Parts: sequence; structure tokens; C-alpha cells
Amino acid sequence: MMEDEVWQATNLAGPHVSGYMHPAYAAALGEFGSPLELPGSGGWVLQRAIPGSRYRDAMGCYPLFSCPDWSQLGSDLQELAEANDLVSLAVVTDPFGAYDPATLEACFVDTVIPFKQHFVVDLQQPLDEFVHPHHRRNARKALQNLTVERCSQPLEFLDQWTELYQGLAERHGISGLTAFSRESFAGQLAVPGLVAFRAHCDDSTVGMLLWYVQGDIAYYHLGAYSARGYDLRASFALFSQAIEYFAAQRLQWLNLGGAAGTGDGQTSGLGRFKEGWSTGVRTAYFCGRILDPVKYEVLVRAKRVGSTDYFPAYRLGEFG
Repeated sequence: MMEDEVWQATNLAGPHVSGYMHPAYAAALGEFGSPLELPGSGGWVLQRAIPGSRYRDAMGCYPLFSCPDWSQLGSDLQELAEANDLVSLAVVTDPFGAYDPATLEACFVDTVIPFKQHFVVDLQQPLDEFVHPHHRRNARKALQNLTVERCSQPLEFLDQWTELYQGLAERHGISGLTAFSRESFAGQLAVPGLVAFRAHCDDSTVGMLLWYVQGDIAYYHLGAYSARGYDLRASFALFSQAIEYFAAQRLQWLNLGGAAGTGDGQTSGLGRFKEGWSTGVRTAYFCGRILDPVKYEVLVRAKRVGSTDYFPAYRLGEFG
């Protein structure tokens, strides 16, 4: 495997545009909203119809809003406000974005709050010095029974991935923005910067991981396993080999994401799992801006929403 294969994959649409920043990623989420480019910053958001009204608002793409030029985001949002077309915008920011809290507060004048701690890996540190011994032990055991490989043509494994993810969705009751269809996954697997790994045993795929590479950072996107994959500790084998692979490619950082929910997640099972691979954490912020105050107030009154920190307030309760 040539050392520059990942870099070739990330640079198909330009030196800085891949993964979550690429228009193909926003297009792959088209079932959740209409993609809209923010031309100055180069970021993408999804326009959505607001239930019970003729208005629309926008949200950042799952799971993170990322853009090549954060310095132009304020101008983009001002233009959205002046266009008088969208009621509000809500995003969760890339913890590796080139901004500080003051920049976010200037752009998102209504809501900026620390949302979730993302576990990160500094690949300049030796792996055997930071990976938890429990994780290393489980990875060694798993690799006695499993083979892990990078998928040179991820779309060839679309059906296997979709089946694994459907099992995950059924097991955890996944719905809403992360209940991706096969068509959405077909788009996601074709986005420049996508790197997929699969674990297999006896010619059967028992687990897969999807990552997006942006510059010198790889972002863990999604993972799913079969029942046999859980029994064989496929997650440990896959994460171990993925981290080694990205380190060999001379990337600087990995973003493993946060735990489920909106807290710091260290006490959850997923949080402990990710923490065991990580060297630290970075903060992702939830940000909101009212683009049309008149329409926003109309919607809030129609919904009869009381005092709440939820943003946008008129969507309070939409996820049950």
C-alpha cells in the first residue's frame, strides 16, 4: 500500500475540501434537507421545512459543521439573515475548526454553548504509551481470530455495511438524523476522503468502521458490528488497526467523536471505550442564530413554548 493513497483520496476536490466539508457529503444527506452552500466559508448546511408552517430553517450536517475558511462564516450568516428566507440556523462545530469561542459568539449571537467533549488522538505520541492496556489486550485477542483490512473500494461493501448498520439501528432504536438509508450510505461511501476498514472471519464481514480524512485529521464517522463481531471483539481489532494505519500515513490527529447524549460521556460505555484510545479531549460547540426574528417569534408563539434553552425553541420536543 503506497503511503500517499489517503492523501490522493482527500484531494480529489482540491487541497482542503474533503470529508464533511465536501459538497458530496451534504448531498448524501439530502433526505434530511436541501443542501445549501455558504459560499464565503465553504461550509454546507441543510435547509428544512418547519412542520406546521410555510417557513424553512437550516441545520448543520450530521455530525459536525466544518468549513475551509471560518473567518468568512460571519459574512455568510449575515447574508443569510438579509436574504429573509430562513428562520434560524443551528450547527455543532468541528472541534478542530480554526475558531475561538469569541468568533463563534460573533457569528451565532443567540446561542453558543459547549455541547460535547470529543475524544481525540495525538498521533505524534507513541501508541503503546497512551492506548489503555485493556484495549491493547482485547485487540490482540481479537486479531487472533479476525483479519482487518482497508477497503480500497468502499462501495463494493455497501450492502454489507448497510446490513451491519441496520442491525445497529434495530439494537439501539436509532431513528431521525442517523437513520440513514442505503441510498444515503451509497453517497457517503463515495465522498472524497472516506476511508473504510472491515474485520472479517471465515470470509464473513463482522464489523466495519468509516472515517473521513480532512487535511491531517481523520474523523471517526460510524461503526457497526454483527452479533458475531461483538463476540469476537471486532471493535477493538478495528480501532487498533485504524489508528496504526493513520499513524503510518503521518496524520497529526484523530477525532473519535463523543459519547452518546449531550454530556461529557466519560462514564458511559462508549465514552470509556473511546477514552481508552485517546490522548485528550476537545470541545464541540452547539451554536444557533435567529435569522428572521419576526418569523421566529411567530413560530414560538404558535407552538406555545414557554421559557426554554432549546434552540430553535419552536422545534422543542421534535425528537420525542
